[in-house]
Amino acid sequence: MSTPPQTPVVGMAGGGQLARMTQQAAIALGVPLRVLAGSPGESAAKVVPDARVGDDRALDDLMAFAKGCDVVTFDHEHVPGPHIREVEASGVPCRPGAAALAHAQDKLVMRDRLAALGVPCPAYAPLPASDPLPALEAFGREHGWPVVLKATRGGYDGKGVWVAGGPGAGTAELVRRLIGEGVDLMAEQHVPFRRELAALVARSPYGQGAAYPIVETVQKDGICVEVISPAPGLPEDLAAEAQSLALRIADELGVTGLLAVEMFETEASGPGRRGGGHGLLVNELAMRPHNSGHWTIEGARTSQFEQHLRAVLDLPLGSTEPIAPYTVMANVLGGDDPDVYSRYFHVMAHDPGVKVHMYGKESRPGRKIGHVTVLGDDLADLRERARHAADYLRWGKAMKEHT
Repeated sequence: MSTPPQTPVVGMAGGGQLARMTQQAAIALGVPLRVLAGSPGESAAKVVPDARVGDDRALDDLMAFAKGCDVVTFDHEHVPGPHIREVEASGVPCRPGAAALAHAQDKLVMRDRLAALGVPCPAYAPLPASDPLPALEAFGREHGWPVVLKATRGGYDGKGVWVAGGPGAGTAELVRRLIGEGVDLMAEQHVPFRRELAALVARSPYGQGAAYPIVETVQKDGICVEVISPAPGLPEDLAAEAQSLALRIADELGVTGLLAVEMFETEASGPGRRGGGHGLLVNELAMRPHNSGHWTIEGARTSQFEQHLRAVLDLPLGSTEPIAPYTVMANVLGGDDPDVYSRYFHVMAHDPGVKVHMYGKESRPGRKIGHVTVLGDDLADLRERARHAADYLRWGKAMKEHT
């Protein structure tokens, strides 16, 4: 009697909400998921039976975690590249690999590579730590003020990004402070744009690719608060261009798994434009499940979390077809009162069509602690319903009533 093939074990470094939601997809697929969490109280560690506690930035912990895994992937970009290479050298494939992930870990590396590939991006320049101000002022003279300052590594959710209004004492003080704190900086053109878009694609080691509808992301204070799928009013040719561009980047960089490409839709007269119409500029890359793809749990035939597992296991990719004409996702941020559960009754009774996802994270003001999703064909109504649910879970009342 033959022995059936063993189901492969997927290891995910990082114990946040992305790993937590990946567990739901792993259960449905019958795939064992192992996570490396910083503590037993982390979001994924609370729900994944095979949760190992350790530091994913420590080589010994990462190597011990990888033993017994058939493939290792990530719920964030902060695992050091040399450590990932050590895991790869031990015979355990990492998807994405260190070479690809470097472009999501270092914004200057990303910009240099994308520029070499001819991908439309904002103008940029590194700022040497030894004497950054002359380079910044020269950049401002050439490309105009204000100038966006970015930490080349480690920024997310509005962190690691500053806007320098112009040459002067305030900008000089800001730059000197950041350099003194050991932050490596780059300057980037401040782009006038119509709105922010995101293209989510998947690529398998075999080379199969799949693209989700292009979404609009709404930001507040550097944090994504709302995602609309598909991006309303986006011309079909521009949507197809964004999907093709994201798939091309995934192929050129050798990405395996999901790739989220955050983009600016520019005005007709702005940089990156196509003749007489709107254009696209690539802003950021993420090589993992992404906040802009949470809508896919209810809104697409295959969720981004299942798709990521399929891709890293080199399984055929799933359909990205949307379930409804529109899906709206709103992030739930922490408010002053951490007792979110007591507000479920109002939200669920008020709108039974709202789907609530909470991450099991401590509620702190401004922290992403969950999201809500609604589907349908009336976009204005969907946005109002999603905002009401997210606001009520945060504050105990609708935002329009909150002061």
